[in-house]
Amino acid sequence: MRTFNRFHRRLGTDTPVPGQARAAAIALGTGALMAIGKTVAAMYTGSASMSAEAVHSWVATVTEIFLIAAYLAARRPADSGHPLGYGRESYVWSLFASIGMFVVGAQVGFWRGLRQLDLPDATTDYRFGYIVIAISFGLQFVSFMQAIRFVRERAAERDLGVFKHVFDTSDSQLRAVVTGDFIALVGLAVAGMGMALHQITGQVAYDAAGSMLIGLLMGVAGLFLINVNRHYLAGMPLSKERSAAAVKALEAVPLVERVTFFFAEFVGPDRLIVVVRVVIAGEHDQATLSRILHGLETRIMEHKSVARAIVALATPEEMERVR
Repeated sequence: MRTFNRFHRRLGTDTPVPGQARAAAIALGTGALMAIGKTVAAMYTGSASMSAEAVHSWVATVTEIFLIAAYLAARRPADSGHPLGYGRESYVWSLFASIGMFVVGAQVGFWRGLRQLDLPDATTDYRFGYIVIAISFGLQFVSFMQAIRFVRERAAERDLGVFKHVFDTSDSQLRAVVTGDFIALVGLAVAGMGMALHQITGQVAYDAAGSMLIGLLMGVAGLFLINVNRHYLAGMPLSKERSAAAVKALEAVPLVERVTFFFAEFVGPDRLIVVVRVVIAGEHDQATLSRILHGLETRIMEHKSVARAIVALATPEEMERVR
């Protein structure tokens, strides 16, 4: 996911469009070169593990294109036709990326490993393969650490650990980047070990097992990301802990006697729609109540994560329960 990391760092709100395109083109070119290098190494060495890694890199390069599309979709401003913005579209693009990782990466890795067991053992000089793996590992490690630093900053805002934030975040692209980089590092280590054990023992099964394990890693990662994106597309509510904190903050607002209903759902990465019903203290005419409710909506929408807030008066039944 080195491509997306570089693209993400450059895509600030003040970055001009030509700069965005240039950053994306350079980063995608770098990812493609890594994939080409692994492909050449796989052809030269005949290693199944290296072949699986080459496929992994090609899948990752295509995946990054989907993630960039998801990132751009989420940044599109709301309009009259889409008052909540286009954030949910990012989950669609991320879902495509996850399916590609599972369908292509996992199946090719398994198939290549099984096929290696049926081929005659033709152990070759693996030095070129080791060089490619070492360079790729170094580049991937830098990418992973950049992603972790970014996650750490975001996690600190919510007083969470790094990996807790990765699992809980509504940012599908960030989760895919961290997961992809981690799987890439593990995959490179597995490929290197599979090749080394094959070379040392002369047993081709080690190389085949490396390929199948890389396929398994991609399959598990793909299924995990598919499941998460599925939940957000179906509608993921705000956690109970964060909802309770929001209710507490609202009830501390002057004139708000009680919050009788609170619901918040993600409509995109770090973007929420919030629906609230409240009991207003005191007696007020309709115009005054309207101004109070509108003021509460405005106050809620001042939070950077709120795309839309709807505040209404509590129902008669809710008011009876409060009394």
